Amino acid sequence: MKYILVTGGVISGIGKGIIASSVGTILKSCGLHVTAIKIDPYINIDAGTFSPYEHGEVFVLDDGGEVDLDLGNYERFLDIRLTRDNNLTTGKIYQSVINKERRGDYLGKTVQVVPHITDAIQEWVVKQAKVPVDDDDVEPQVCVIELGGTVGDIESMPFIEAFRQFQFKVKRENFCNIHVSLIPQPSATGEQKTKPTQNSVRELRGLGLSPDLIMCRCSTALENSVKEKISMFCHVEPEQVICVHDVSSIYKVPLLLEKQGVVGYLSRRLDMPIGTRPRRMLTKWKEMSDRSDRLLEHCSIALVGKYTKFSDSYASVIKALEHSALAISHKLEVMYIDSASLEPSTLQDEPVKYHEAWQKLCSADGILVPGGFGVRGTEGKIHAINWARKQKKPFLGVCLGMQLAVCEFARNILGWTGTEGLPLCRSRRGRGEDGGHRARRYRFKKSLTCYFQVFKG
Repeated sequence: MKYILVTGGVISGIGKGIIASSVGTILKSCGLHVTAIKIDPYINIDAGTFSPYEHGEVFVLDDGGEVDLDLGNYERFLDIRLTRDNNLTTGKIYQSVINKERRGDYLGKTVQVVPHITDAIQEWVVKQAKVPVDDDDVEPQVCVIELGGTVGDIESMPFIEAFRQFQFKVKRENFCNIHVSLIPQPSATGEQKTKPTQNSVRELRGLGLSPDLIMCRCSTALENSVKEKISMFCHVEPEQVICVHDVSSIYKVPLLLEKQGVVGYLSRRLDMPIGTRPRRMLTKWKEMSDRSDRLLEHCSIALVGKYTKFSDSYASVIKALEHSALAISHKLEVMYIDSASLEPSTLQDEPVKYHEAWQKLCSADGILVPGGFGVRGTEGKIHAINWARKQKKPFLGVCLGMQLAVCEFARNILGWTGTEGLPLCRSRRGRGEDGGHRARRYRFKKSLTCYFQVFKG
């Protein structure tokens, strides 16, 4: 088993999940079986109780596990099926260690972070890395592990220490570290700055891990002088400094990494059995990403929800829309509308906000109302559904969105009174108004493709 640890520095949300998915994708294109593990340092057992404003969407796996949205990226990029144990949290580790201590498994020893917590982390990773995730039920050959947060966080320390020990247990030829860091480019000077990356790598080395690849996130392509500077001060070869600049689509990232020789380096570094045959998977991937830049026809979808300030709250819905629009060669524009802004009460308090929301809704080619919890904003969603029905606009309701469509039909077509009391979607754990957002997998690409067909004819 080969282990690839992806760490991050400088800031969180730098794109570790996309880079981890992309590394797995280019390795899978070489014929390897790849699995993925996401480590989150928070004490929560899982992501099920999070507000969508905290960590974005809660991705629901086939086994019902409520996990971080990065596991959704892994499944989409790698075409694999993960389980709840592929998302490892501090809460899960401490819970398992405390349960062992209560059973007396440690035979009266003092239970400590080192070695008991660190050992539990390593055992979990080794066990889960062997679980088949492909349809052919073959044990994976490569495990990509993403460590959430940034290097230096107090919460991440037990995991960093665990992997410091882990690299010696599995031997150097079976373990490598990819460090993702930010290269800021202040608008005042336009110069790419390397100091944050230098400090981040220095801190990582001080904790016992040495990066094999430094992935530099930047707004524009990395200059050669900057790459050489990072190479010199971070003690790596220039070929080990990889530029991951902003691109038009996240699906271009695997091609960007492959073009810079990441596969060749990992093959040599980890002694992996990678052949030289043409990679059909990457060829198809390139065709898809190129086609996304050549789309001429346009369609706009109004997404009427409660958590529209943070687009990651509806990550799976948006990805399904993007894939479906691409399947019929349309450029997608998603217009986010806060459902509360469509309610008459907003007209009295904030008339400008009310009219802007309705203007967006009326100009959209289609309307999608996703899931949610609590009564806040539900009347606005019902108003949007009512308008879509009367104007014969293409409409799709998901979870609560479909339930509210039933309420709207009952009120305005069947004439039922008291439909305000129809049961709304409630959390089975009794979460608060915005205390949790259980997103479904949204396996409706085929339905959405049909939904978009109206724009072709």
